[in-house]
Amino acid sequence: MASSDNKTRITDQPVAEFLAAVSPDRRREEAQALDQLFREVTGFQPRMWGPSMVGYGQYHYRYATGREGDALATGFSPRKARLSIYIMPGYADFGDILARLGKHSTGVSCLYVNKLADIDLDVLAELIRAGLRDLATHWPVQPT
Repeated sequence: MASSDNKTRITDQPVAEFLAAVSPDRRREEAQALDQLFREVTGFQPRMWGPSMVGYGQYHYRYATGREGDALATGFSPRKARLSIYIMPGYADFGDILARLGKHSTGVSCLYVNKLADIDLDVLAELIRAGLRDLATHWPVQPT
């Protein structure tokens, strides 16, 4: 089986240190609010994935091609331009939930938000739960 050489791997960097260093102040406050929300919704402790992704839970994937690796189950990255929120693996259609979320854009497994004030955090919590349920139908989710 071919193992992946994912650049984004779990690290030993303390999440609290990472979050404390996020700038500007507004983005740091949003990151800390997201951390609290993800902890409450998932029940998982956060871990850093690479230098800038905060992940909650993890899963091991193995594709039919033989490629396999580990990835975060859900999480976020407080990027300067916008918040990136990861709802993995991106197979499901969450259009009904996204329609109620507020101002956002999407990628394959990523939700982009300019600021938390633009979205409904209760709907985001619903989306995180739905994403984890969907992920668990494809790969077993492990706590972090």
